[in-house]
Amino acid sequence: MTDPVVDAELLLAWTLGAEVSRGEVHAGIIRGDDLEAAQHERFRGYVARRAAREPLQHITGSAPFRHLMLSVGPGVFVPRPETEIVAQFAIDALANAAEPAPIAVDLGTGSGAIALALATEVPHASVYAVEKSDAAIAWTRRNVEAIAPGVELRHGDLATAFDDLAGRVAVVASNPPYVPDAAIPRDDEVRLHDPALALYGGADGLDIVRIISRVGHRLARAGGTIVLEHGEWQGEAIREILASDGWLGASTHPDLTGRDRATTAVRP
Repeated sequence: MTDPVVDAELLLAWTLGAEVSRGEVHAGIIRGDDLEAAQHERFRGYVARRAAREPLQHITGSAPFRHLMLSVGPGVFVPRPETEIVAQFAIDALANAAEPAPIAVDLGTGSGAIALALATEVPHASVYAVEKSDAAIAWTRRNVEAIAPGVELRHGDLATAFDDLAGRVAVVASNPPYVPDAAIPRDDEVRLHDPALALYGGADGLDIVRIISRVGHRLARAGGTIVLEHGEWQGEAIREILASDGWLGASTHPDLTGRDRATTAVRP
C-alpha cells in the first residue's frame, strides 16, 4: 500500500484541479489556504474512497507512466512504476533497430502503456498493440486517441492478432499476466480492482508467457528482440522457455529496486 500522506496530498491536489501538483499543495498549506465548502466535500469523498482501498488511480482516473499520463479505471490494469524499466529495454531495442521504420508489437497492451511509450519515444517506428478484454480496450482506445493515434490497436487474441506481421517485427514486448492462480494478491487494490485477466497466468503463472514466446518467435525478424515483464522469482523459468523456443541470449534484468523484473532475448 502506498504512503497515506502522499495519497492524501495527491487527492487534495486532484480536488484543487487536474493540473495542481503536490508542490503547490505544500505551498498552500504553508500559506494557510482554505478549501471552499464544495472542495472540502469532494476531498472528504475522495479520502473515504481511498480509505476503502479503491486505487488512487481509479479515483483520479489517471496514472503516470514515464512521461505519459494515462487514463485508467475499472476494467483495466493500472500500470506500475516497475513496468517503466521493461518499457526502457523495449525502447532501446527499437531505437537501435537498423531499419528506417522498425515494427514493434505490444502483446496484451492493457492501458496501452508500453505501446504508447514506444510510439512517443521512438517516433519513427510503427507500433502495433493488441488487447483481448472488452473492458480494458475501451481505456486503451481512449489513450491511443489522446496520445498517439498512429498506434494500430487491435481487439483480439494475442496469439493470432498479428499473423500479417510474421517475420517482420523488430521488438516484441509484453507485460503479461504472470501471477500463479493460487497466489492471490494480499493488497485489496490489486485483488479487488485489477482485472483477473491481467493478473493470473495459470498454475505457475507462465501459461501466457509460453504462448507469447512462441508467437513472438514467429513474428520477430532475424535479430528481433523480445522483452517480457515477470515476477522476481520467474527469471530462470522464463529463460528456459525462451531458449527452448529458439530464442538466443536470454538475460534477466533487475528493476530499480534490485528485483528481477524483465527478461530479454534475441531471435537468430
